[in-house]
Amino acid sequence: MKTINNKNAKTIALETCSTVYSALFVRTDSVYKKRDKWDCYDMKRDALCHNNNNPVVTHSPCRTWGILSHMAFNAREGEKELTYFALNKVRKNGGLLEHPSSSKIFKELPHVNGFPDEFGGFTIEFDQFDFGHVAHKMTKFYIVGLSIHELPPMPKKRMEHTDRSICGNVAGTKRCTQYQREYTPENLIDWIEQTMDVIITNRNLTK
Repeated sequence: MKTINNKNAKTIALETCSTVYSALFVRTDSVYKKRDKWDCYDMKRDALCHNNNNPVVTHSPCRTWGILSHMAFNAREGEKELTYFALNKVRKNGGLLEHPSSSKIFKELPHVNGFPDEFGGFTIEFDQFDFGHVAHKMTKFYIVGLSIHELPPMPKKRMEHTDRSICGNVAGTKRCTQYQREYTPENLIDWIEQTMDVIITNRNLTK
């Protein structure tokens, strides 16, 4: 992550704004809820009611965007459009849109290692297994509010074997439970919080 030389400016920037982050479209039992700084929106609270200026991380439903979207017969009306809502929130407030690497939403967003878009947004790809997930889970973040050079360092690649896979179609593995398919590892949330802090700092230092 880029070093900010003016430590006082960073401290003031963080103290003069809300240090709360918003997490949209989370599970009811989400681990985000165990952290004091997070303002969480699950299905009951309804992310569409989010109306503050906190930087956001969004986990909108992905089944209507995946390679098997033609089989998403149980998708709720308007479910696909939730990802566009999430995208607009990230572009307005700064933050991260999370979806599987194969999600078709990324056909509409900057390519990994490509140039940022008109909102300053860029896309990165990583394996959640490296952050402690029980299975390999290739994921992309679309990020707005900082440059790619300001991102916190990524963890080292985990080389050990895992007996779990997302769909259970990898030899020698069992299919992840629904919770395991959807949860966010604690180490990844730590990384997201570090990213959010840079976004907050950048936003306030430019006021």
